Amino acid sequence: MKEAGTSAQQLSEQEAGVQKTNEQRTSLLALSRRSRRVAEQETGTEQDTIEMERSEQENDGSARDGSQEDAGFRHWCRQRPFISGLLVVVGGVELFFSGQLDLGNLQIQFGIEGLQATVIPIVLVVLGALAIFKPTHHVFYGIIALVLAVYSLIGVNLGGFIVGMLLASIGSVLVVAWMGSREPKAKKAKKLKKSRKAELDAEAPAAERRGSQDSVGEEGDL
Repeated sequence: MKEAGTSAQQLSEQEAGVQKTNEQRTSLLALSRRSRRVAEQETGTEQDTIEMERSEQENDGSARDGSQEDAGFRHWCRQRPFISGLLVVVGGVELFFSGQLDLGNLQIQFGIEGLQATVIPIVLVVLGALAIFKPTHHVFYGIIALVLAVYSLIGVNLGGFIVGMLLASIGSVLVVAWMGSREPKAKKAKKLKKSRKAELDAEAPAAERRGSQDSVGEEGDL
């Protein structure tokens, strides 16, 4: 009887141990599944954040490129008489088309006509373009453009009905009066700072020499 009781206890203990091991295994499996899910969620969020950062960087890069292009174009326009040369070009174009008016069987022409009605507008366009792209000789181009603009009052349909003459003459005067390239304030401030630093650096060794000479003189007096 005792042996049967002990065997039954051993069997019950073994079953309890097996149940415990099974419970531990199930708990471990559940924990591993949860950890996998959490890891997958974390990796998904990391990938989303990485993609968002990449998209933001691309957008920032495109915005920076656009701003840099705008700044470069503005700087290029400041280095030359852009608006005044453009006025001369527009005046030449208006003069050219004013001599090409055909209203059915009527052709409107005032003053002396002929080859100069096409040559003068083309020369004005060329002079305006040269003033923009080669601003070193802007005075020469502006004076010639002003003379041709005034002469167009006689030669090209009353100066393109006075509109083209006014545009070309105003633009040429502005081309002649252009005062050279304008640097931005930031660059001017940097240049002033550099010049001041250079002056201070040049004055520093002179002050040191004077101090050394004074010290030598005092030692000699002693």
